[in-house]
Amino acid sequence: MQSTQKFDQEVDVLVVGSGAGAMTAAVAANAEGLKNVLVVEKSDEYGGTSAMSGGGIWIPNSHYARAEGVKDSADEALTYLKAVIGEEVSEERLRGYVEKAPEMLEYMAKHSHVKFETVPYSDYYPEMPGGKEGHRTHQPAPMSAAKLGKHFGKLRAQPSQVKVMGKFTMTMKEGRAFLTQAKGWMFTLVLMVLRYYLDIPGRLKGSRSRRLTMGNALSGQLRWSMLDRDIDLWLKSPMTELIEENGVVVGAVIDRDGETVRVKAKRGVVIGAGGFEHNQVMREQYLPQPTSSEWSGSQINNTGDGILAAEKVGADKALMEHAWWAPSVSIPGWDRPYIIFAERSLPGLVIVNKVGKRFANEAAPYLESGLAFYQANTPEAPTVPSHVVFDATFRHKFPFGPIVPGYTMPDGQLSKRIWKVLKKADTIEELAGLIDVDAAGLADTIKKNNEYAVTGKDLDFQRGESYYDRYYGDAGTKPNPCIAPIAKPPFYAIPIHPGDIGTKGGVCTDVNGSALKEDGGVIPGLYVIGNTAASVMGSKYPGAGSTLGPAMTYGYLAAKHMAGGDRVVDGLTQASTKSNASSVETA
Repeated sequence: MQSTQKFDQEVDVLVVGSGAGAMTAAVAANAEGLKNVLVVEKSDEYGGTSAMSGGGIWIPNSHYARAEGVKDSADEALTYLKAVIGEEVSEERLRGYVEKAPEMLEYMAKHSHVKFETVPYSDYYPEMPGGKEGHRTHQPAPMSAAKLGKHFGKLRAQPSQVKVMGKFTMTMKEGRAFLTQAKGWMFTLVLMVLRYYLDIPGRLKGSRSRRLTMGNALSGQLRWSMLDRDIDLWLKSPMTELIEENGVVVGAVIDRDGETVRVKAKRGVVIGAGGFEHNQVMREQYLPQPTSSEWSGSQINNTGDGILAAEKVGADKALMEHAWWAPSVSIPGWDRPYIIFAERSLPGLVIVNKVGKRFANEAAPYLESGLAFYQANTPEAPTVPSHVVFDATFRHKFPFGPIVPGYTMPDGQLSKRIWKVLKKADTIEELAGLIDVDAAGLADTIKKNNEYAVTGKDLDFQRGESYYDRYYGDAGTKPNPCIAPIAKPPFYAIPIHPGDIGTKGGVCTDVNGSALKEDGGVIPGLYVIGNTAASVMGSKYPGAGSTLGPAMTYGYLAAKHMAGGDRVVDGLTQASTKSNASSVETA
């Protein structure tokens, strides 16, 4: 039926958001022959939270891994996902991911500038059936910002915590070497510094490094690919509502620099606009309490706009009580908290609640570590916030969030803002008083930790027993690389909260990324990906890159589906679609 509505612009595909999944959808749609693609971005910078992230993607059995002789298979990966996720997500969706994700990665390598390499980063549960100790997580290859020309300035910058000394960009491999002070890390640092200062054209333009790594490399490669394909990107252009006609989504209303623009999308609208972690009202409505957007490490424009717009046209939602949890440390006056991804594995610290007791394995994967704050929280022993406690030895040797090692920055040189939350005392009892924690409980916890440091066995929470725990441990600490005595004064403590890097809940979708209604039927013309969609990983986090891997994969699948010309589900029965929907609804 011919549309009777008036539009200001017509495109083949409209993509809402400019994170990794959204830009992948745009590039793939163009490569599939849908040449008129428009990407709209709410903020004045592109890249979304993807640009700020480590840029890793979790994809099993990739062509990159096979080229290095890594043995893996879709069946092994499916076994692993089923063991980790359980019944939260249908086997059909999980199998679809493990089979299509490698296909997406090879497709993007052929049709774009997006290039990855495998890293020996462990699955988060490598001891589970089908688990691996490396090479399912991939990092984007570094790239030069010169490829972006004038568009580099609008690429969302990385937070200082994923750069060395807040200035020098690093890969995931380099980051692990620096954190654990592995052999050769000083030489790597020297090369990094030389590379930065010898980039004379870059230094003449500013202090920002033109060696793009991690999430900036991924976002940069995708934007470079868009430029080559003449794909339009509108910044400062939020979507305000979807346009529906006869049950089909036919476009969206865009607020472009204060002007209302009605855009018709002939093949479909793809929403990849992030979750709702910076919408405090939605946090209060859906997430465990207490909760605060100030604990979230994602970028501030993720306010659930895409989820709310899809809900208005009948989309079903699931997993709304879940997030990509990660403990965080906030410093007054700083624009975002530090997400504590890996430092918790380092030896010589404990995380304690109000009564001075540990409540979880500090070195556990960050989703489990963040979720533990809520699982252990009781009126008798509050865990929000908790405190990280360490001694002078740890302070001298290791970084922790915003606190760089003492050998490079002594206490007297730390920011006054850090000292607003960081407490220091000559005794454990005095420290307990400063942070209002039960002194006897804290003293007993430190005593146990020091005993475990000698035996190498954490009898309470088994810290250091998993290969993943040890991945970021200190190889020079024996017998357990994750446990060392907390014995040398002065002693330190800093508050830590159950933060996140995004929310998991969102629109229910099928194997193509098509939005689903409550009855399991698709909403023709509407595709939802990334954190705007309910995660294919359910409430779990199987490995590093479990956010961006699915975002890119479903962006690719949505593009392929739109290019097929059928706005309803291709090759799926109605029954299988309902099965997918119900498996997510009950997660």
